[in-house]
Amino acid sequence: MLPPVVSVENMRQSDAHTIANKTPSAELMRRAAQGIFDAVRFTGRIAIVCGAGNNGGDGYALACILLGHGMTPTIFRATDKFSKDGLYYYQTAIGMGAEEGSLSVPAALEGFDIVVDCLLGTGFQGEVRGAVRDAIEQINASSAYIISADINSGLNGDTGVGALAVNSDLTVSIGACKTGMFLGDAPDHIGKLVNVDIGIELLREEYKLMDYEHLHFFEGCNSVVMTMEEFLEKTGATPETLDAGGFIRELTQSERKTIVVKTDRTAVIGDLNYIYFTASYF
Repeated sequence: MLPPVVSVENMRQSDAHTIANKTPSAELMRRAAQGIFDAVRFTGRIAIVCGAGNNGGDGYALACILLGHGMTPTIFRATDKFSKDGLYYYQTAIGMGAEEGSLSVPAALEGFDIVVDCLLGTGFQGEVRGAVRDAIEQINASSAYIISADINSGLNGDTGVGALAVNSDLTVSIGACKTGMFLGDAPDHIGKLVNVDIGIELLREEYKLMDYEHLHFFEGCNSVVMTMEEFLEKTGATPETLDAGGFIRELTQSERKTIVVKTDRTAVIGDLNYIYFTASYF
């Protein structure tokens, strides 16, 4: 069954609701890390590059799981700050024997077989700066297999816009896919996308994910097919302000036609019942 596609705000509210009513946040973090571990065949030298928030916490929890399976990852911290659960898993990982490296060393990530990007989560907006920017540049310069936790650091989770973002071989979305994984600059940065369900109860359904191979079913009679550039011109939106689902819903209802907005690797489709997102890399 394909996962749903949601906005960052829906994901945030649903996550908070699940924590308040069903599952402790530390357990959700452990499940996220387990999902990343299960999505990859970890081998060789492994680096985990962590930021300050819960995305970094996922990385520290992943380090604990790797250590429990006889592998010793090297943790690189782009900041001295931690989330509450992140600090718990960081201290646990260090206590279990995780190694630590410094990003201030030239080519710090060279020689690793796998690098896990746990710098920034889906709530990031704007432009990356400082130590996080340096960390992203080091990840992109690495010859390792790159895994991004939840979303490629530097991408906006709603719009996919990112002036500088991690180039991943694999992105492991957590809970549900976010609209920004199919929009903006995302197709240029995501090699392959998978999603892991960690038990977050969504408060509302927003959009559906569709198999890319079924896209041609929507491009026939009574449909309007346009490029993203044509869509932006028609709606007056910009990549930074684009609410793709909302704009397409308005357009398909006003024109009473199926609307298909395509890029080379993605598409957003609106019919009278649903809004669909799809990508060749999912």
